[in-house]
Amino acid sequence: MDDLVTARLVLHPMTVTEAERVVAGESDSGARWAPGYPTDGEVAAARRYLHTCASTGDPHPFGNYEIRRREDGVTIGGLGFHGPADTAGSVTIGYGLIPAARGKGYASEALRELLLFARACGATSVKGDADHDNIASQHVMTAVGMRPAGQDERVRYFETAWTDMTARTDPLS
Repeated sequence: MDDLVTARLVLHPMTVTEAERVVAGESDSGARWAPGYPTDGEVAAARRYLHTCASTGDPHPFGNYEIRRREDGVTIGGLGFHGPADTAGSVTIGYGLIPAARGKGYASEALRELLLFARACGATSVKGDADHDNIASQHVMTAVGMRPAGQDERVRYFETAWTDMTARTDPLS
């Protein structure tokens, strides 16, 4: 599967071998990880991806992606899907960046591309959530067009859905 490329980022589809390295915290000689990568969230996402691969097969295109800066190829975070689309075509996403990469618009840029990709791959809706105190993540989801869809005692839920599946170019329409 090909990388997804934005103005400043490369979203690299994670392989099983790469996920195993993330879980082990050991990059290979070709991987360039920024200090602080992988975060606990990235390790948890890699474990979920490996579990999915082992139990039902590789979920790609709805797998995990490393977020790499285009300028130097350094991995600064990750994003991806919690698994393949359900029977209604809905997918759930998650994302995270190392602390030094936050506040630069990378998360919004990466998530915007992932929404376009999900729609192009046939997803009818994308869901996400953020802890109540994670205001930055809530801002990222609203910045890319996701709307609040409820909350519980721990998190706020967000969603975007497309009703016209013939126009697959703009996730915000």
